[in-house]
Amino acid sequence: MLTARYYNAAGEAGDPFQLPEELFDGIVHDAALHQVIKAHLANKRQGTHQTKTRAFVSGGNSKVWRQKGTGRARQGSTRAPHWRGGGIVFGPHPRSYNQDIPRKVKALARRSAFNTRALQDQVAVIERFELDAPKTRQVVDLLGKVASQGRKILILTGSENHENLVLSARNIPNVQVMPFAGASAYDVLRANQLVIEAEALRSTAATAEAEVA
Repeated sequence: MLTARYYNAAGEAGDPFQLPEELFDGIVHDAALHQVIKAHLANKRQGTHQTKTRAFVSGGNSKVWRQKGTGRARQGSTRAPHWRGGGIVFGPHPRSYNQDIPRKVKALARRSAFNTRALQDQVAVIERFELDAPKTRQVVDLLGKVASQGRKILILTGSENHENLVLSARNIPNVQVMPFAGASAYDVLRANQLVIEAEALRSTAATAEAEVA
């Protein structure tokens, strides 16, 4: 069973936290990770690129010179692709880059991403973030005890205090906050270190046990 570093709400280290096997089974499926992340990046593309073919370039309605007798090659329009200012051949046009991924493959990639971070000792579990109001200094001090500085940190919450934490951390460089259930494989791998609230992991384990029962 995989374990992670554990800290209480004050940032004091405790015994290693046993990560739920339902999500941290120690198996990394590289093919699923590659497929899901490639699709995620493709789906972020707007696909609004556009170039003008010779049909859309203004001008060039008249024949450049007469067909015969000039000694030069025949030309029909100055907007042909080989002319300066002419249309573009086979240029990009608006299209969708969307890729559909099966739900089970997404779930497999998400587990693989979490396992990757756990196997590299890049997961820290904190009991909870106690914030009565948005306080950036309090979050900075706590992260200084829990996570390595100068790295991208992803905080995954599972409590009702999510909004205060988001407001507290939004001005901290390289720190992102999101609900544990909403983190994708891309979000997990994009961060160098995960800080997860213990309640989120306990809820995951409890949900898995209820489904089995």
